[in-house]
Amino acid sequence: PDKPQVVLLPGIYEHWSFLRPLGDALNAEGHRVLAVHGLGPNRRGIVETSERVAKALATVRVPAAGRVIVAHSKGGLIGKHLLLDERADAIGIRGLVAVCTPFSGARRAGLFGDPSIRALLPSDETIVMLGSAASVNNRIVSVFGTFDAHVAEGSVLDGATNVRVPVAGHFRILSARETLLAVRDGIALLVAAAEADAEADAETETA
Repeated sequence: PDKPQVVLLPGIYEHWSFLRPLGDALNAEGHRVLAVHGLGPNRRGIVETSERVAKALATVRVPAAGRVIVAHSKGGLIGKHLLLDERADAIGIRGLVAVCTPFSGARRAGLFGDPSIRALLPSDETIVMLGSAASVNNRIVSVFGTFDAHVAEGSVLDGATNVRVPVAGHFRILSARETLLAVRDGIALLVAAAEADAEADAETETA
């Protein structure tokens, strides 16, 4: 009960099971892990999917330790949009650990005709909006490897905690132990920061 619930958000054309290696490992360490069903291959828009996830989480009681989103690729963009949602605190979201997320978009999305992939272009309206919304970046841990052919721009996010792990690849990184350690440490960091903020708010109210 002292550990936050983990919510898994996969990337585009991914089922939640892409994140199962991380989910199983975090569950073995005591975290309750949730997968949001009904997202299909995650081809809907970022905003629409964020709305669906928020509504789903609102139907489940928020644990005392809150929730942390663990996401891959596009899932990290959905997670950031959730952090910006006015309901984020009400549904217990303390932060986001994103793996290989194209926070600045992915120009190689232009090589595809599929609109759901092209929506990841750096010029896309939602990508631009999320990029300019820096107020929640301090609640994000961005984990990425040494090389990612899918996200040529990289996953470094200004104002976030950026962690490079010694693993290459957009998908292989999900099953690497180094990634698990980075995600685990990222969750702990976000929880500690949320608790510090809560204590500071309480002291301010008392004063």
